[in-house]
Amino acid sequence: MERSEKQFQRIDAILGDSRDQDMGTAVKVFFEHLRGSLVLPCDVTGAEDFQWEERYVIGGASPREYERLRKDQPSYQDTFELLKIELGVVSEWMMFPGEDIAAEVRRKSDKKTFILGLAELKAVDRKSPNYQLIEDFGVFLVNNR
Repeated sequence: MERSEKQFQRIDAILGDSRDQDMGTAVKVFFEHLRGSLVLPCDVTGAEDFQWEERYVIGGASPREYERLRKDQPSYQDTFELLKIELGVVSEWMMFPGEDIAAEVRRKSDKKTFILGLAELKAVDRKSPNYQLIEDFGVFLVNNR
């Protein structure tokens, strides 16, 4: 069985009948599963560049400006501690505000806290159960929104 097939089977097992309901209900079910399964705090980083970083990562924008902005803004290159997850919280840093689960994180380098979208994160330790849980949620949200 392919890796993606196994992943979708895990997602279906988490969602059960809620998969056939509206997106908000499915996210709530996934949230409850994550709330009971994630071991927090855990180290996370961006799964890919955050929305604000795209023009700097792809090119065409000033590398010096990017480094300056990274001091006050979260970057996919940072390592964060995932402190807690919440529903109904949005921030300017979330790509899918109102749909995603809010992740309260603290940047390890300077202890600044941010609210990021859980679907945009990945656990640093690929062998931890948190890695798969967070990745499964990200795949679910991106493929079903």
